Amino acid sequence: MTLDTEPSQQWCSDQTSLDSLSPLEKKRQGYIHELMDAEEKYVDDLQVVLEVFHKPMSESGRLTDSEMAMIFVNWKELLACNTKLVKALRVRKKTTGENMPVQMIGDILAAELSHMQPYISFCSCQINGASLLQTRTDNEPDFKEFLKKLGTDYRCKGMPLSSFLLKPMQRITRYPLHIKNILDSTIEGHADRGPLKEALERAEELCQQVNEGVREKENSDRLEWIQNHVQCDGPAENLVFNSLTNCLGPRKLLHSGKMYKAKSNKELWAFLFNDFLLLTHAAKQFSSSGPDKLFSNRNNVQLKMYKPPVLLNEILAKISDSSSDEPTFQITHIDRVYVLKTENINERTAWVQKIKAASEEFIETELKKREKAYQGRSIKVSGIGRLLVTILEATELKATRPNGKSNPYCEVNVGAQVFTSRTLNDTLNPKWNFSCQFHLKDLYQDVLCITISDRAQFSPDEFLGRTEIPVATIKKEMENKGSVTRRLLLHEVPTGEVWVRLDLQLYASR
Repeated sequence: MTLDTEPSQQWCSDQTSLDSLSPLEKKRQGYIHELMDAEEKYVDDLQVVLEVFHKPMSESGRLTDSEMAMIFVNWKELLACNTKLVKALRVRKKTTGENMPVQMIGDILAAELSHMQPYISFCSCQINGASLLQTRTDNEPDFKEFLKKLGTDYRCKGMPLSSFLLKPMQRITRYPLHIKNILDSTIEGHADRGPLKEALERAEELCQQVNEGVREKENSDRLEWIQNHVQCDGPAENLVFNSLTNCLGPRKLLHSGKMYKAKSNKELWAFLFNDFLLLTHAAKQFSSSGPDKLFSNRNNVQLKMYKPPVLLNEILAKISDSSSDEPTFQITHIDRVYVLKTENINERTAWVQKIKAASEEFIETELKKREKAYQGRSIKVSGIGRLLVTILEATELKATRPNGKSNPYCEVNVGAQVFTSRTLNDTLNPKWNFSCQFHLKDLYQDVLCITISDRAQFSPDEFLGRTEIPVATIKKEMENKGSVTRRLLLHEVPTGEVWVRLDLQLYASR
């Protein structure tokens, strides 16, 4: 039988024919067969889970629909993904007849790996499912016996359900290795090298996305745990842990652990987020050997806030005496100093380094934000005039605080030129008398925008209303009267208005 393709581009479905190939091509074909065999066995395992465990567990009524979804997540979607991959590989294996096109193994892998997003959801949620399964088997002997009996099916080969549930994560991490082995055994100039490189990039990207998804889910779960176990009496604003920060994007828990006040030896539990540090103490004594035990769903400890949270752009952490055997360090917050002690020197070093890094990131982000605003204001333009704006006051603003007040500030912009007023605390009728000047480029395109927000420390600023007025409207209303004072109603909120004084000067045309 004659073939249209080079031998090295063929899939050798009959392994005895490998003898006619070069040593490197034999190795390449061996790795392709290894991938194919592993994929078929993996799909068989996915199917076994549905037939041996999922179906009888669902029919038994021992678990609710939500518990089944927590344990198996989107198992059927995983099966669909990999069944499609196996079918594509099998079709590729058969395309060795005369005048039949041969699809590169790299093309198949690159195409199918791009559709394996369901693995991100599964791997992110799998730890919660495993935890639920462990809790049920630990606390319910009859449930444990039920699962054990299901596992006696010959298709399980002695493996329990918990082992099968780890296979998707294990499979995802194997793809880069499989593909790299094939690529390394593919000669330069081979038509499959480009597709294999693309497939390797897809596989590594998928692993990265899965790992990031797992980290994000773990972070979210821990933030929810903190929300439910830390009593936050004290801050003037409502502290929601699992939310956006004021300027750093989603809140992240960077480090946590036990430490002590150096003088009194009072036990504290500290939580370092990307925007603030929180010190807490237990309402009653409890034992925990590490962060994993602390965040366990079975841990019902209640913590109380020891001190109000401190923003990382306001603190300095340092080791006061690096030669000392005592694992102590100090945190300076404005005019207060906290001397703290950790379990050991390594933990002290970790705390200081992580606080410093997070503090620098916070300050750098704030600096970039200010620089961006300054650059927008300082752009030199050969404009048509200038507009002087004075924000006099606002009245009847929406209340956002438990005390029925707000901490309002005002942001004023024309295009990229932005100015921000000072924040006035505990008022619904702020009097700013805040002035700013804008360079105008186009009388009929430029628009003055005013946005009022409530300043928050531990969450995004809350919107209190906005209004805008075209510069052309300002010109029409002035009619050579000099400056004018306007009352502008705030939009997108139930109440509020702002008083402004406007002074427009247009340059004489040249």
